[in-house]
Amino acid sequence: MIGLVQFCLFQAAWFACVLGAAHGQVAAGLMAVAAVVLLHLAVSPARAADLALTVLAMLIGLAWDSAMVRQGWVQYASPGPLPQLAPIWILALWALFATLLRGPLAWLHGRPLLAAVLGAIGGPLSYLAAVRLGAGSFPDPAVALAVLGAGWAVMTPALIESARRLGRRHPPAPTGPT
Repeated sequence: MIGLVQFCLFQAAWFACVLGAAHGQVAAGLMAVAAVVLLHLAVSPARAADLALTVLAMLIGLAWDSAMVRQGWVQYASPGPLPQLAPIWILALWALFATLLRGPLAWLHGRPLLAAVLGAIGGPLSYLAAVRLGAGSFPDPAVALAVLGAGWAVMTPALIESARRLGRRHPPAPTGPT
């Protein structure tokens, strides 16, 4: 049940962030994402692992989406002060994605091939949905979607494995009296 709640909160914040960017209301979307990420960290039994995973996801997102922008494969609405870098709202989405890696997507731990296949499909579909909602554009959609599929086929299992390993290094905090 908790996984379903996490997924629903993820979806609500994703839509708020994407629609906010599409309509020039980036701050509203950022607040929605921040609320979900902070709530996730507040209730996490392994806060250090989840925080490390969030930072890792944001760094990967900064590198990946900035490369997508620089190569001209994607153009984002509300690009921010440094147009050659991924906008802040995209980095927020990476932080939001990290909230799923040790929760609703934990069943992918130890299944890198399945994670790669799902990433190759789900990653591009997420970007395509954002583009259709007005949060960006693909100058050459076929190339952009192919590159996104290849990238997410690598990044998804890498993030899933990072989540698994961080979970081992930072087990949940003990609860109750000891």
